[in-house]
Amino acid sequence: VQLQASGGGLVQAGGSLRLSCAASGSIFGLNGMGWYRQAPGRQRELVASSTSGGSTVYADSVKGRFTISRDNRKNTVYMQMSSLKPEDTAVYYCIARVFGADYWGQGTQVTVSS
Repeated sequence: VQLQASGGGLVQAGGSLRLSCAASGSIFGLNGMGWYRQAPGRQRELVASSTSGGSTVYADSVKGRFTISRDNRKNTVYMQMSSLKPEDTAVYYCIARVFGADYWGQGTQVTVSS
C-alpha cells in the first residue's frame, strides 16, 4: 500500500489549506483513512479520520475548522483546513487501514505563521 500526500505549505493565521492523500497498491479492503499530525517535541496525534462509509472523527482542537472527506472511487482522502492557527503547525501524516493493518504516508509540512 502506498500513500501519496500533498497540499501542505506555509500560510498565515486565519488562512486555509487543503491536504490530499491518494492510496494505491494492494488496497482491496481499504476502510479507514485519515490524518495525524506531529509538532516538534510532541507526540503524534489524530486529527481526523473517516471510514469508507463516511463516519468521521475529529480531534476537539480542530472541530468546526477542519473537514475530512473521501472519494472512494479514487481511494483518496482530503482534509480542508480553515481558520488555521499557529498551533496547527506540524507535519501531517496520512494513514490508511487495510484489513486492520495501518499504512502511513510520508508526511507533509503545514506551517502557520502568526
